[in-house]
Amino acid sequence: MRYRITKNEKTLAWLILIILSLIWGSSFILIKKGLAGLSPLQVGTLRISFAFLFTFPFAIKYLGKIPSGKWKFLFFTGLFSNFLPAVLFAVAQTKLESSLTGILNALSPLFTLLIAVLVFNLRFSKAQVTGLITGFIGTIGLSFVNSEGGLGNFNAYVWLIVLATLCYAVSLNFIKIYLSELNSVMITSLALLTAGPPALVILFLTDFPAKLAGTPGVYESIGYVAILGVMGTAVALLLYTKLIHMTNAIFASSVTYLVPVVAILWGVIDNEKLYPLHFAGLALILTGIYFSNKTGNTVNGDKISKH
Repeated sequence: MRYRITKNEKTLAWLILIILSLIWGSSFILIKKGLAGLSPLQVGTLRISFAFLFTFPFAIKYLGKIPSGKWKFLFFTGLFSNFLPAVLFAVAQTKLESSLTGILNALSPLFTLLIAVLVFNLRFSKAQVTGLITGFIGTIGLSFVNSEGGLGNFNAYVWLIVLATLCYAVSLNFIKIYLSELNSVMITSLALLTAGPPALVILFLTDFPAKLAGTPGVYESIGYVAILGVMGTAVALLLYTKLIHMTNAIFASSVTYLVPVVAILWGVIDNEKLYPLHFAGLALILTGIYFSNKTGNTVNGDKISKH
């Protein structure tokens, strides 16, 4: 299936892409600040809880307008696009710098293509295969970069980010295939409606209530996570889902071209260290994304569809 978008829509698509890169590129430093006073599980579940509470009025509005057969896909989206990545990123950042997680987040477009090919039978080219292989070589290389910038032991925490980006890619393809007739507010609010209550329950089963009673710095951490949840999850997902509808899954996931740049800038401001091998890994990943998009799966309007 093919469709064309207008010049104004193309301009709007690029504007949304830039705004998203700024929001999501700032997410990693906010996670880092949240971890100063909260556990990784608390950061992840609190992030989803804030996003859920922010979008709850919209969810109530649309609650009776969704066909019953769509709820399983909304639940799937809530789990794979929200809950699991939020926790995985928080756990990974206990051992990784925020700027490095921003670099690894650039894997999303590669996994988006891989899922589209393997699950939804999207046709692919030799250039796209080259892109996938190049991107994964960069990831494997980053897995062996130690804290001094040389090659050292394998860092398994890198692959928690890989798993999180895989979750994003699976969810993104599901939105495009199974929820394309729903608007972005519907998808975001109702997906968070399925993820939010479990996140709140899990949050209060931790020692979060006890931390509220007197842990130094906890309210500052909560403030950072609140910004992360509202902007980095709720508002960003609204924009992202809109972008998917306007363009296609490959173009929408290409926001990750710019996200590492923003994340690296925040890392520099926060005195994080990145070494030449980190930038070499980033270059390989971005080169892989370039080749994966080389056949024209950008803002030309190609929808991913089942063959």
